[in-house]
Amino acid sequence: MNKIKVAPSILSADFSCLDREIKKVEQAGADMLHIDVMDGHFVPNITIGPCVVKYISKVASIPLDVHLMIENPESFIDDFIGAGSDMITLHIETIAKSKIKEIGAKIRSKGVKFGISLNPGTPLDTIKDILGDVDFVLVMSVNPGFSGQAFIPEAVPKIRELRSIFKGDIAVDGGINGETAALVVEAGANILAAGSYVFGAKDPKAAILKLRMQA
Repeated sequence: MNKIKVAPSILSADFSCLDREIKKVEQAGADMLHIDVMDGHFVPNITIGPCVVKYISKVASIPLDVHLMIENPESFIDDFIGAGSDMITLHIETIAKSKIKEIGAKIRSKGVKFGISLNPGTPLDTIKDILGDVDFVLVMSVNPGFSGQAFIPEAVPKIRELRSIFKGDIAVDGGINGETAALVVEAGANILAAGSYVFGAKDPKAAILKLRMQA
């Protein structure tokens, strides 16, 4: 079993003191930071861009997992790599599968890990033939766009099937807490992106420990 890693999602952080929020979850034991980039087109919300990621990279001492929920992501890959991303996730719904190998090679050549994500309504069959070209897969367990949504249970069998054919890291994003974490870890996930459950916790260290103890 791959090591369970916890990636607090900064979408749930207090942006008025983001540096302190980052240090808070780092000291609590976070393995990486999950950074949701939204453009108001692919998803109905707008969050941050490369300039903010750049400043986060100056503060953070753990890897930055940058999740591009945007249209035409190929146009922005260089900007996010230059901003300090350690991992970049693209949505299969936003790129042609014929470009996956080329895009992945470009990202990996910069020393950055490449992941592919799929929405709750996107069948796993959509990415089965490209699993050899990615480092990790991010399974969405909510419809992307806003934090605080309820976990979609149909993500669990999708994760289980994915684990049966994929040995790399499997991340899950959306509605992750102490209860849903147990479900997805049992199914085979090993990276847990959790927003309000960690950043909103009175004791972030205890929250992270509970997520990690699901193994």
